Amino acid sequence: MSQPQSYIRPEPDVPKPVAPASPTSTYRLQLRPEFPFAAAEEAVPYLASLGVSHLHLSPVLEAVPGSAHGYDVTDHSRVRAELGGEAGLRALGAAARAHGLGLVLDIVPNHMAVPTPLRLNRPLWEVLREGPHSPYARWFDIDWEAGGGQVLLPVLAGPAESCEPEADGEVLRYGDLEFPLREGTAGLDPAGLAAAQWYRPAWWREARTSLNYRRFFTISELIGVRVEDPEVFAATHAKVLELVRDGVAEGLRIDHVDGLADPEGYLHRLRAAVGGRCWVVVEKILAREERLPPGWPVAGTTGYDALHRVDGVFTDPAGAAELAVKYGQLTGTAPWERTAEECAREVLTGDLAAELAALERMAGPDLATAVRELLIAYPVYRPYPGDPEPAPQALERAAARAGAGAAHGVRELLLRDPAFAARFAQTSAALRAKSLEDRAFYRYAPLLSATEVGGDPGRPAVPAAEFHAYCAELERDWPRSGTVLSTHDTKRSADVRARISALSQTPEAVGPLGGAPDAQLAWVARQTALGLGPVAGAAPRLAGALLKAAREAGLHTSWTERNEAYEADVPGYAASPLDLPPHLAEAARANLLGMTLLHLAMPGVPEVYQGAETEYRALVDPDNRRPAVFPREALARLDAGAAAQDPAGEKLALTAALLRLRRDRPHLFTGYTPLAARGPAAEHCLAFARAGGLVAVATRLAHRLAAAGGWRDTLLPLPPGRWTPLTPGPSTPPPYEGPTPLTRLLSTSPVTVLTRAE
Repeated sequence: MSQPQSYIRPEPDVPKPVAPASPTSTYRLQLRPEFPFAAAEEAVPYLASLGVSHLHLSPVLEAVPGSAHGYDVTDHSRVRAELGGEAGLRALGAAARAHGLGLVLDIVPNHMAVPTPLRLNRPLWEVLREGPHSPYARWFDIDWEAGGGQVLLPVLAGPAESCEPEADGEVLRYGDLEFPLREGTAGLDPAGLAAAQWYRPAWWREARTSLNYRRFFTISELIGVRVEDPEVFAATHAKVLELVRDGVAEGLRIDHVDGLADPEGYLHRLRAAVGGRCWVVVEKILAREERLPPGWPVAGTTGYDALHRVDGVFTDPAGAAELAVKYGQLTGTAPWERTAEECAREVLTGDLAAELAALERMAGPDLATAVRELLIAYPVYRPYPGDPEPAPQALERAAARAGAGAAHGVRELLLRDPAFAARFAQTSAALRAKSLEDRAFYRYAPLLSATEVGGDPGRPAVPAAEFHAYCAELERDWPRSGTVLSTHDTKRSADVRARISALSQTPEAVGPLGGAPDAQLAWVARQTALGLGPVAGAAPRLAGALLKAAREAGLHTSWTERNEAYEADVPGYAASPLDLPPHLAEAARANLLGMTLLHLAMPGVPEVYQGAETEYRALVDPDNRRPAVFPREALARLDAGAAAQDPAGEKLALTAALLRLRRDRPHLFTGYTPLAARGPAAEHCLAFARAGGLVAVATRLAHRLAAAGGWRDTLLPLPPGRWTPLTPGPSTPPPYEGPTPLTRLLSTSPVTVLTRAE
């Protein structure tokens, strides 16, 4: 295939500007003991050269020892020692500033760890020692009455009866586990000793039905924190606010904002504390028709809403529909809407049974069924305090299942009882995440690229007009919102999804799957193998992802009820890595470069995930959280004038060019105007102009385009002015003006970037 010239222009030898308060782009780094602050500091010169304006760090506060992600915070007052401590973070910040970069911190207000050893979480330790009268009791949502005056701690490997408690100084021991000993109870006999504590250690299986503290989703090792309390907010945010005041951090990502009792109230308090210049985005999953509440004092979301639109505009609707029919016939899986409802019912009455029971107690027995049905039917993640009404369509469905009177009773309770409304909303958010992202997305898999965080597997394709409307709205309402393609939470990186979405153009490429003992897993295995391709370590990486997929789907095995005989057969479904045939490889190339171009040229603040500036094929975590590999040498070669030799090089060249353009000429990335091609292949061109003087042109559904005869005489009318490709060198054509043949604009690449000649 023909190759374009490099998009890279050698950087002028001039001092870097000081990073602006609002990023022009961010680069996500996954910190862990094997990749601490010092390693990030070593990467700063390369990342500055790449063109990003800010480094986005995974959580930096003290966490469970050895944690590979940092979301299991144990101490909000300290920067994590395993990463290099506060001195290491401040040194990284200084090095970043010296290269014109800022830092964005990922903070976790919703939950803390229930760690081993427990004493690592001092507030929780004190609550367990002193009970509801502890000054730290206000930190956590604990239903003391439901637990008979004790906190259930589901930390034992087996039934509590098999492990006798023993007092030892100021601690109580259950085998190797230590708990705080309530004052005055040391001399009691074992039975009295256990009953006298403010907690009840229990078999981990009891969490499903008996847990009496709010947690993160279904993870009992993460206990919810009540940041709606001003004192708790102050204590848990003091170190982060200090880092912002000192200029170490210029931006904040708020993890799982939907877990909070009052997200908007929290965000107003945070905004008052950090001031107006700090860039703040929230991790918020928006349904396709849902919009971010306009009153939130943030720049926008972390960008899953953009990911869905970018992915969807490169998905063929006809082929996706054909795949859905084939998948249903082969596997017997119900259509998407029914699958989603079945999964919601399973998760709510199973994994979240304790949370459901708490809501039913608050509502009373007459409204219990209506509470359950309203949760299952809720169309978005959650309602918010101050919402005028619960979702009408959910109320209608709840009324059909539980009766109009009961549904109306729950509506009235939501409107008049803030405590019930908050707990309903928090449970709803957990239910949506666990039943959709972590079950239905694994069970309903006609096109795996559509089963992504924030996605809509029932409607995977996004029309070009809808994409343009979304971008115009983003530019108007949330121009500094984050946008992403790959993250630490995506189930498949953009490179993998680009390869899988090419299957929507040729559904027959999924191939024959007859004879497999588990047709559903065989289908998932084939698409996953085609997406990953024959890369290093493919077989074990595929096997790990498929085992996770099987457990999450919950059809034959699960995390809590493992079918060992079934799981032993799973690696056999991923024994042979697969590659795309040449025609689909070219379509995947067009998808990936098109996705990269739209992401980096559209409205918003784009984020590049570590290593994803070049080819980055990764599956679900932990595969996507492996230590970063930076393409330093490849970037240096491109900067020296070498042409990109493969899609990985093309992606790197395009990414660096647009990141540098965003950093050096941010005025180019303002405004948004769709550009409509004219001619027989017009539907395959997706183009837009930014008012500052930039045009982006991408190829949609490249395989279908080639099969129809290519661009032929299709033209793209350019905005007024003379337009020059970003591609430098002696082969650069003269400036384009007016209607221009796409055969000229896209002669060597499925994408191009034009800037208005000065």
